[in-house]
Amino acid sequence: MDRDSRIFVAGHRGLVGSALVRSLTAQGYHNQVCRTRADLDLRHGGAVRAFFQEERPEYVFLAAARVGGILANATHPVEFLLENLEVQNSVIRAAHESGVKKLLFLGSSCIYPRMAPQPIKEEYLLSGPLEPTNDAYAVAKIAGIKLCHAYHAEYGAHFLSVMPTNLYGPDDNFDLQSSHVLPALLRKFHTSRETGAPEVTVWGTGAVRREFLHVDDMADACVYLMRTYDSPEIVNIGTGEDVTIRELAEIIRGIVGYRGRLAFDTSKPDGPPRRLLDVSRLHGLGWRHRIGLEEGIARVYCQVDKAGWVAAPGG
Repeated sequence: MDRDSRIFVAGHRGLVGSALVRSLTAQGYHNQVCRTRADLDLRHGGAVRAFFQEERPEYVFLAAARVGGILANATHPVEFLLENLEVQNSVIRAAHESGVKKLLFLGSSCIYPRMAPQPIKEEYLLSGPLEPTNDAYAVAKIAGIKLCHAYHAEYGAHFLSVMPTNLYGPDDNFDLQSSHVLPALLRKFHTSRETGAPEVTVWGTGAVRREFLHVDDMADACVYLMRTYDSPEIVNIGTGEDVTIRELAEIIRGIVGYRGRLAFDTSKPDGPPRRLLDVSRLHGLGWRHRIGLEEGIARVYCQVDKAGWVAAPGG
């Protein structure tokens, strides 16, 4: 991938997409092609094929997806399955038909079985039942991986897939009805501090373990792999380190400066007991994360506009 290569970042306004744009720009890749959903609905195959034929991107980062936490997945499984399948199928097919040199597909660690051995190796894919609280999203992502594999096997396409762990960053979704655990807790603790609430309630037992990666590290890994990796075999992207949800809540409480009580609603689902990726393949390829968890959360808390819970201007 040369500095003047034409690069399409699908989903450039999302958490990962916006980080990819920042990373590419910082590294001198300025010939980027981006479209908002209003300009190009990636669910519509005809429009996507026309875009690829007109713009002729050479490299594609497929970061566009419908995402959400446990509540959103449980409430809208049809939308999570259909919309992600439509976007993936449209973009991957159009990339092949227009002669794209290389495509990087963003999967998710939820593709792995609920009770997979820990840490989770790439070869554990399809080795057991999925976590039921987000299986619709996981099935869609697995289909995207398999489609990339199929294009490689049948046509020799250079389509690779990466599996990120739980991500967080300044352009995250902070809506309490649809967000993931880290941004939801960040907003809860801030609001509780501002209102003087005596207690913050966290879903589940607090005992399950999760791994978190700052999205700027994720973007850096994706650009690195686009430049250096050329195998259809999937690659986990994470830190190789995890914490309990209780520990995460305590970290966020300290960063926000909330002094009230912490409570756990055990009537709410925990999800898988542990979700830690094996990142030995990624380390073997020469990449490691740089941003520690406390540093990363503190950075996000400084970067967001707490009134609207969006990335602060220039943040």
